[in-house]
Amino acid sequence: MADWLFEPGHTAAEFAVRHMMVTYVRGHFKNIHGTLTFDANQPRASRVEVRIDAGSIWTGAPERDAHLRSADFLDVEHHPEITFAGDRVEVVGENDYLVTGDLTIRGVRRESTLKVRYLGQWQTPWWEDGVDKGPKTRSGFLATTTIDRHDFGVSWNSALDNGGIVVGNFVDITLDAEAIMTRPALQRS
Repeated sequence: MADWLFEPGHTAAEFAVRHMMVTYVRGHFKNIHGTLTFDANQPRASRVEVRIDAGSIWTGAPERDAHLRSADFLDVEHHPEITFAGDRVEVVGENDYLVTGDLTIRGVRRESTLKVRYLGQWQTPWWEDGVDKGPKTRSGFLATTTIDRHDFGVSWNSALDNGGIVVGNFVDITLDAEAIMTRPALQRS
């Protein structure tokens, strides 16, 4: 099994949630860090740990972003990180897996399953200070899940006429991850 590091500049988490019963609000987090143990030939032995800076939430509307950081939603003052740690992997296709682990939002930990697609591995350049210090081995992954935000204590809402609500209960999450190999399988001790 090789060891990998998620490259924060090329890893992002996006979300979509219903707004006013008629559309979706979308946003993302960019300050994501984490590690992965993975080998495409033995994916069942994989494990992943991810940390997201909850305060980096961005929807394009500063007032809404401030509200999402507040105690009404993510309460980033008291819970600055969103985390996922998973090590139960089910292979469901040639490059498709279900990865189950613990998702923690707002200090509440719940079991969650990500649908993960492995996008492949490439040798790539690695630029530092204008100099190519590569090559580096990179792998890509696309993961999705849907959560009920109330399961994590993210329950602020306001009622609309005829039984509607301002914020939907379910949040669709998509993670685009680019991982850089830090230790090949053969070099692990």
